[in-house]
Amino acid sequence: MSGTRTLGHGRITGRTSARSSSRARRHLRVRKKISGSAARPRLVVTRSARHIFAQLVDDTVGGTLVSASTLEASVRDSSGDKTAKAKAVGALLAERAASAGITAAVFDRGGHAYHGRVAALADSAREGGLTL
Repeated sequence: MSGTRTLGHGRITGRTSARSSSRARRHLRVRKKISGSAARPRLVVTRSARHIFAQLVDDTVGGTLVSASTLEASVRDSSGDKTAKAKAVGALLAERAASAGITAAVFDRGGHAYHGRVAALADSAREGGLTL
């Protein structure tokens, strides 16, 4: 293979499964096209088997402006399935973004399909007043 390899685009090796390496490749493909700024930060969605995390990131300084997850007590104690909790995380993130003066963001699905919990979080954030 020819070309220059950077640290972020290195070959994915080791004991990672085909599923996680495919998701990492998809995420790199998405990240080539989008970047967050102070005016319009990047809404990053990270999903595990049990939890979902969302944060608004300003890529110009490399810092997180606002975050929310299912690990927080208010969301953890709520009833419902994982999709309902993802909706609660989206609403909480939109509320915190509004209090921080953020009205618009760029959506980064993190290499996951825009389906299920990821879509529920994004739709809930839109309903909370965040423009994606």
